[in-house]
Amino acid sequence: MHSRDFLRSLGATTIAALIGPRLWAQYEAMPAPALAKDEAFWTALRAKYRLKPDYINLEHGYYSMQSEEVLEKFIAGVREVNYQASYYMRTVQTPNKDAARAKLAALAGCSVDELIITRNTTESLDTVIAGYDWKPGDEAVMALQDYGAMLDQFVLQARRYGMVNRMVSLPNDPQSDDEIVQLYANAITPKTRLLLMSHLVNISGQILPVKKVVEMAHAKGVAVAVDGAHAFAHLDYRIPDLGADYYAASLHKWLGVPLGAGLLYVKKEKIAGLWPLFGDQGFADSDIRKLNHTGTHPVHTDLAIAHAVAFHDSIGVQRKEARLRYLQQYWTTKVRGVKNIEVNTPGQPHRASAIANVGIATMPPAALAKTLLDAYRIWTVAIDRPNVQGARITPHLYTTTAELDVLVKALKELAA
Repeated sequence: MHSRDFLRSLGATTIAALIGPRLWAQYEAMPAPALAKDEAFWTALRAKYRLKPDYINLEHGYYSMQSEEVLEKFIAGVREVNYQASYYMRTVQTPNKDAARAKLAALAGCSVDELIITRNTTESLDTVIAGYDWKPGDEAVMALQDYGAMLDQFVLQARRYGMVNRMVSLPNDPQSDDEIVQLYANAITPKTRLLLMSHLVNISGQILPVKKVVEMAHAKGVAVAVDGAHAFAHLDYRIPDLGADYYAASLHKWLGVPLGAGLLYVKKEKIAGLWPLFGDQGFADSDIRKLNHTGTHPVHTDLAIAHAVAFHDSIGVQRKEARLRYLQQYWTTKVRGVKNIEVNTPGQPHRASAIANVGIATMPPAALAKTLLDAYRIWTVAIDRPNVQGARITPHLYTTTAELDVLVKALKELAA
């Protein structure tokens, strides 16, 4: 597959092509918040996915499947790479990956010189954390509710270099952005070099005020790394607008790329200061590609990125975000305040989107998740972390309100 053929294979995916021009004509002028509630539209989109009928899937936060369109193009890429074998790897592997990288940078709203394709968020942020030239006594700030793999990497740096980790604990339902900003500000000292924060907290669904925290931290001379695993291709934003120095995401979540792809954004002036994980001497210290030594890896996953971006763009991120917010609010508003039910996700609509966490006072999280699957055929995941104990509920665009009604009924019966 030559580079020109790869780009041509993206086609002109449009939302009209996905659901049919006649149906789209009914919805084209509809504002995103109104369209979010139209089940007929999203049922038409649902047909573009192959869904297992054995259970109601409410655990899309870990891995969101590709649409059938993206999946078939991915499989075609696998066949083509296998067909050309070493010829492909030695001739067009790099230009094809560059084309996918350019598509990804355009979606992220950043320069292609500030972004690389990685395997996932963990690899991206661990590259940053381990790439710091830590000295004994240096400090980093993070939250107990951040993703465990990154917290583990900070523990490793503390063991290895004698740096110090300062932890904060996020409230589940903050009443203002200032409450969050001040929480992080109180943990910063003159020795703090790096602050890690989540854009969208993976265990609770809380959206944090990244830009405000970044402005505060920068005023104190502290760099900020953001875990955007659940925000990218989910919320409507551009990475540079947040002001963060480093930003990471997994593409197998809301962008619907096959497993094995993520991104790392590094602000241009911060690239030279990071040590690479691998001893690749092929790029200058100021070239972000120095951080991207991958060896021989499944390049067909990179080929699928541009197809997933085209599918995502055909729906539109504003429509996508509106639908995901609507689905979360649809079910959480029906169980908030019910005796023995605890929603561990902010109640203010702008502080959460698709993901929410719900607990039953009389049931440990693992028992709740098991009961939802065994008794109600609802697939979720148990979360048992500081401040957040319950089942994480993550619908997708094609999740129906009827499926969420099953969840609401289950929770009320279990709480009673």
